[in-house]
Amino acid sequence: MPVATANGIELYYELAGQGAAVVLIGGLGTDSTFLRPVTRNLAERFSVLSFDNRGAGRSDKPDIPYSIEMMATDAIELMDAVGVERAHVVGISMGASVALAMALGYGERVTSLVLVSASAKKSMDMTISKPFRLIRLLGRALPPIAEGKYPQPDYAFERQRAASRTYDCSVRLGEIAAPTLIMHGRKDRTVPLELAEQLQAGIPRSTLMTFAGGHAFFLFGERDRFLRETGEFCTAHNEGGG
Repeated sequence: MPVATANGIELYYELAGQGAAVVLIGGLGTDSTFLRPVTRNLAERFSVLSFDNRGAGRSDKPDIPYSIEMMATDAIELMDAVGVERAHVVGISMGASVALAMALGYGERVTSLVLVSASAKKSMDMTISKPFRLIRLLGRALPPIAEGKYPQPDYAFERQRAASRTYDCSVRLGEIAAPTLIMHGRKDRTVPLELAEQLQAGIPRSTLMTFAGGHAFFLFGERDRFLRETGEFCTAHNEGGG
């Protein structure tokens, strides 16, 4: 099982494909198995590093307060451990917050940003979308056959959720130098489109692309367009990539 020590914990990771580096960061309550359809596609054109965030999957799950900045350091130290100097960073939901923190704290390591179902800050009454709730329930009830085979303990879910709900980088968006593509579902009830519009307005060199679906549009209904646009954006900004 490929694991690396990063920021004082063991992180499970997978490397696939060849080409410019892409770091793929998943969202609240999910692990790398959830994003395998995305990983497989991107690995046809890029070298993709995916991993289980602290508190999820096969990575360590310390019962301590988490923060998005802490998780960004996890990702950067994992890049160090596997020899990735710079990368396109694709972050989904909570993973997009981690990607933002990487761009703000380690901007020299980020070639470009793809922020999916993202915002600069979350509402304190943030809800979990129906597809994610269903996947979480299936992972608990049917671990031998569900795609997510590594159910997350309740305490670890709450540690991740608290980190996501309290993160706010809205006053620092103007510091982000990486070219940025924001992808968002127009029916997103977890992170309303208005928050994505505010995110785009604050980040220089950013573009907002909307989709017809909700928070999980990138897996359900509009996966093909999401994958095509992500690949084209990363390819267009490959110069200087790791």
